[in-house]
Amino acid sequence: MLMRALDLLLPPLCLICDEPVGGAATLCPDCWKSVPFIAPPFCACCGAPFDIPVGAGMLCGHCLVEPPHYKTARAAMLYDDNSRGLVLGFKHGDRTHAAPALAAWMHRAAGEILPQVDMLIPVPLHRWRLFSRRYNQSALLAQQVARLAGKPFRADILRRIRATPTQAHRKRKERQENVKGAFAIMPRHFAEIAGKAILLVDDVLTTGATVEECGRVLLAADAKEIHVLTLSRVKSSV
Repeated sequence: MLMRALDLLLPPLCLICDEPVGGAATLCPDCWKSVPFIAPPFCACCGAPFDIPVGAGMLCGHCLVEPPHYKTARAAMLYDDNSRGLVLGFKHGDRTHAAPALAAWMHRAAGEILPQVDMLIPVPLHRWRLFSRRYNQSALLAQQVARLAGKPFRADILRRIRATPTQAHRKRKERQENVKGAFAIMPRHFAEIAGKAILLVDDVLTTGATVEECGRVLLAADAKEIHVLTLSRVKSSV
């Protein structure tokens, strides 16, 4: 009764265009059709979509030439003009009510990965950025995906120990240098991740520099393998 009354007073709105919709945290039909959800075929490693049909297990050129530290990466959607507002609204615009819907899309995208992982860890924010933003969008997504998957969620294992300038508008090598040495794991957590398959969760995969550095740190602490799940990704991570 209370929820119906609230819907009458504050009708649920589309997460993108703010038009009224039939349920909370969803999209209107037009926006649903516009979202570039990722579907096969894509690179078996990094998840970058292919433009033409390819056989199962194919790798993109970048993964063949420079294999990443992670085993697999998957994303729910492409980061483009149609999805940018949704992603940035969640990341910077306090639209945290969208987390359950976004995480459900990510959970679907990670279908074949989830049985392989032991725990979910979000890419952390530095404490000063967390203070200014008030929430870690990656942690919100990871917590929701972990709940759906029935997997442990740990936001205290991986720490960002150095405040880094934004990665926006930086080229691949610049991004790699920017995050080098920015993450660490306290020794008391080593035993918890030793031999474990970790699903690292972030909001956007661009060049992959951030998740690569996080993966390197986790593997150095004897994690078994790293998988990556993001809400969105650019079409190519080169």
